[in-house]
Amino acid sequence: MTDPRAPEQIAPDALTETEARAELERLAAAMEAADRAYHQEDAPRITDAEYDAMKARNAAIEARFPELKRADSPSDRVGAAPAEGFGKIRHRVPMLSLANAFEEEDVADFLGSVRRFLGMDAGAPLAILAEPKIDGLSLSLRYEDGKLVEAATRGDGTTGEDVTRNALTVDDIPKTLPGGAPAVLEVRGEVYMSHADFAALNARQEQAWRDEQAHRRAAAEAKGKVYEPTGAPRTFANPRNAAAGSLRQLDPTITAQRPLRFFAYSWGELSAPLGKTQEEALATLRALGFTTNDRATRCESLADMMAVWTGIEADRAELGYDVDGVVYKVDDLGLQQRLGFRSSTPRWAVAHKLSAQTATTVLEGIDIQVGRTGALSPVARLRPVTVGGVVVSNATLHNEDYIAGRGSDGEPIREGRDLRIGDHVTVYRAGDVIPKVLDVDLTRRAAGAEPWTPPTVCPVCGSHAVREEGEAVRRCTGGLICSAQAVERLKHFVSRNAFDIEGLGAKQVEAFHTLGWIAEPADIFALEKTHGPGTMQKVANLEGWGEKSAAKLFAAIDARRAIPLERLIFGLGIRHVGETTAKMLARAYGTWEEFDAAMEAAGADLSARRAALAAHAAAPEDTRPKKPEMPETPAWDALLGIDGVGEVLAVSVVEFFAEDRNRAAVARLVAHLDVQEAEKIAAEGSPVLGKTVVFTGTLEKLTRAEAKAGAESRGAKVSGSVSKKTDILVAGEAAGSKLKKAQELGVQVMTEDEWIALIGG
Repeated sequence: MTDPRAPEQIAPDALTETEARAELERLAAAMEAADRAYHQEDAPRITDAEYDAMKARNAAIEARFPELKRADSPSDRVGAAPAEGFGKIRHRVPMLSLANAFEEEDVADFLGSVRRFLGMDAGAPLAILAEPKIDGLSLSLRYEDGKLVEAATRGDGTTGEDVTRNALTVDDIPKTLPGGAPAVLEVRGEVYMSHADFAALNARQEQAWRDEQAHRRAAAEAKGKVYEPTGAPRTFANPRNAAAGSLRQLDPTITAQRPLRFFAYSWGELSAPLGKTQEEALATLRALGFTTNDRATRCESLADMMAVWTGIEADRAELGYDVDGVVYKVDDLGLQQRLGFRSSTPRWAVAHKLSAQTATTVLEGIDIQVGRTGALSPVARLRPVTVGGVVVSNATLHNEDYIAGRGSDGEPIREGRDLRIGDHVTVYRAGDVIPKVLDVDLTRRAAGAEPWTPPTVCPVCGSHAVREEGEAVRRCTGGLICSAQAVERLKHFVSRNAFDIEGLGAKQVEAFHTLGWIAEPADIFALEKTHGPGTMQKVANLEGWGEKSAAKLFAAIDARRAIPLERLIFGLGIRHVGETTAKMLARAYGTWEEFDAAMEAAGADLSARRAALAAHAAAPEDTRPKKPEMPETPAWDALLGIDGVGEVLAVSVVEFFAEDRNRAAVARLVAHLDVQEAEKIAAEGSPVLGKTVVFTGTLEKLTRAEAKAGAESRGAKVSGSVSKKTDILVAGEAAGSKLKKAQELGVQVMTEDEWIALIGG
């Protein structure tokens, strides 16, 4: 019997393969949007706890269905691409994020995974350094010959924003280092703002506003006029946003006026070691003039680690700065080096999150937002309330099941209590960011309060809003006629990580769409011809525009005619295709022509597969073969052979290009463009660069995790199954069916020693 619940309502260990695919797609899209909001815009839209829950669910599903892991998996993602307006600095050593722990059991699992990777006995000594996880903005400082030469934000973990001039204004950051410092030293840490400094900054902002209003009032009264105050004080929501926004000012004189501080806790590139342990390295950084956290504590056991966490949790309000967890790091730097990294997190560290803070307020309304895919998302309008020192007024309500009191597993949440307009609700700011509704007080519910009813029509275009079987959300069926979707698609096309056209932001897209000037991406590149100089309707004649601003816009559009392939693929807004997936597809096919032809061929292959399956199903049972006779589908197989591309993603991309109207619109767009060849993967000189490798059997000199990490670091793709695309099979003891299949396909087979010799140890 089919489970009537949506995939997000089902526990990971109860999902079918189809449900798991759908849920991984949803999680990848939701977390990518959250990453952009947090890292690029300094304006988080969901709580840390919501994000952490999605990440944990994603990891649990991937662990159960490793073959379904997506190319744009949140497990492999760090931050978001750096914002425009700053120069770019490429990190010599990537700035990765940390895996999360929420319970003592998770911390115990972390210790266990470290010991297993290193081949240590369960009771073997393992020292851990624990320190508070500061809630600020990550920063990397590069010193050469004792002088600060570069400062960069995390960005996407590979490339960050150049904020060197701003960092030079922060008192806690040394401009020069004393003798004895390594010739090359990259110090990493967190820029933050203390609670006292944050309160003083907001007080100054409020006083500046009052002074301005007083000045205007005096000027008006001098002319015999009555002055009414305008606007409101430009205060900050919380210390994290204040610190991030202050450091990322284009004008460093503004940064200099802000009370920023810096804790050092790690390092990147070094010309000489800082010590043998994490604790020794921090002592060296202190001796060089950096501030480190005085609550860093060396632990010898799980009990020690939990004692540190409990102490910081208890003292949280007294620390004087925001923290959202405790970071545990293997203290021995030699062991850290052996443990190495996963795709986006180190194996030798984990962040143990703290609990949330709560407050009570009134749910004044439930609004519906329509996304670019037609999804209808309920948003809570709250009576403004202060939670943890920050005024909040809205919260994401996920979907109609959450409002009705049903959880992701279909079981009651809040003991089945639903949410109704007018209710007194408890909200919390998990991770000290955006609030989430935790519970409702039924004793204060009004007698006439009605249960909330999900909308059956789109609030934008009036089309039917339906919730399909297996879907967690309702979607507008309006498609092309729904202006919310059309505008959102265009906004996505010009967004920072897509075409990023300067001067053509969300407001301009909405205005030009309302005027009927742009209905699809190709119209943007024809804008100067159709609405530029010499026409009846000119951009320059619009309110707020002039000849110069119009000319700048047309020049910015022209500058984007030359576009990297991955940006074009991402900009098309294909469902389930995020930035990481777009880059993966671009690298796999290289050029637009090859990608376009491959998608057309893969579409034909998919149609042939479906026809074969349909014919098999339609055949009489008494003559029907056990398995359908499937046609050769090389283009489809090649698409699925790309590491991280699952069937749901492949179908989404292929069906996008199989739609005639989409192909026509894309053809009109590409006619305006010079699509650049994809960037080559950097691993020069590697004998396994670009090759697909499979490990099987028992390896004696390497753990499976070490073997995989070593292959990927040299530019190879590691697969879990053997196919025609496999280049090398590394066979250990007791190799079974994979070895047999590799031999049948003529795949090169190596022993473990041969593999180690090939890659150079």
